[in-house]
Amino acid sequence: MAQNMRDPADSGLPALPRLGGRRSSYRERVADALRAALIAGELRPGEVYSAPSLATRFGVSATPVREAMLDLAKEGLVDTVPNKGFRVTVVSDRQLDEYTHIRALIEIPTVVALARTADRVSLEALRPAAREIVTAAVAGDLISYVEADTRFHLGLLALAGNAHLVEVVADLRGRSRLYGLTALVRAGRLLASAEEHLELLDALLEQDEKAVHAIMTRHLGHVRSLWAEGTEHG
Repeated sequence: MAQNMRDPADSGLPALPRLGGRRSSYRERVADALRAALIAGELRPGEVYSAPSLATRFGVSATPVREAMLDLAKEGLVDTVPNKGFRVTVVSDRQLDEYTHIRALIEIPTVVALARTADRVSLEALRPAAREIVTAAVAGDLISYVEADTRFHLGLLALAGNAHLVEVVADLRGRSRLYGLTALVRAGRLLASAEEHLELLDALLEQDEKAVHAIMTRHLGHVRSLWAEGTEHG
């Protein structure tokens, strides 16, 4: 088994992300790389991929790829196709609307409440991630954008002290993965969404609940429109 993944520049695949700075097992690193390929549109919704073919593209053996794809199947990102491999699940506009609606029901009131309960130190600790999101948007680095965006939002929700809530939102974010946004990144369309993270932090620090509510509502709606346009351009 190859112990090092092929250079993304050689394979055409996106850079391997280190989500949340955690130390990952080899299997988890392969799964992260597959998620990155899904996000960047390298693996297309509705298409079937075999473990050997993906292993060749990633420069690893088929076993860790097969194990990683089984992990992604549990998350609803792919479906197993007997004797063929794995089909990337198609996320419909209706599903995206439903996911966004559920996220709004959970995230908006939770984050608004943080304007009253979260301490300044904990909020400021999220500023580096918010800045990374903006930097990634400017650079057109979709993988870094999504990694920092996930870290920011889940980190913010964690301040509410409800671990199960964070898990539910993480699952929803995974199921509504951001794929097919390459054209939007190149056009710089993600920058507006990226800057909203810093705007949100400032409103929270000012304990302005009305502003927090408005920003969160706009942000989730903006993200949904990006999904829709990404699907259309994908």
